[in-house]
Amino acid sequence: MRTWDGDGLDTFLSSLAEDFRGWEGTRTWRSLEHDLTISAEHRPGGYVHLTWGIHDRPPSEAWHFETTTVHAAGEEMRNLAAEVRIFLTSTIN
Repeated sequence: MRTWDGDGLDTFLSSLAEDFRGWEGTRTWRSLEHDLTISAEHRPGGYVHLTWGIHDRPPSEAWHFETTTVHAAGEEMRNLAAEVRIFLTSTIN
């Protein structure tokens, strides 16, 4: 599973934070190899539900795991996006 090299995970999360007032429907992000997915829904009350999925690689797709996390729109989403950006851009010394 690769989530760096320009697949835009940090950009996707930042865009969700910027749209803190909400959006219609589901927004989806996929890693370059389609083995990690995130679906985002803005729910009433100002919360974003993120469904994180780990999938077997195509074409078999024999298994998958999903879990949902709930985040307050706005500042909490901005913090999540910043933490993911730091994680993706950090180097191991």
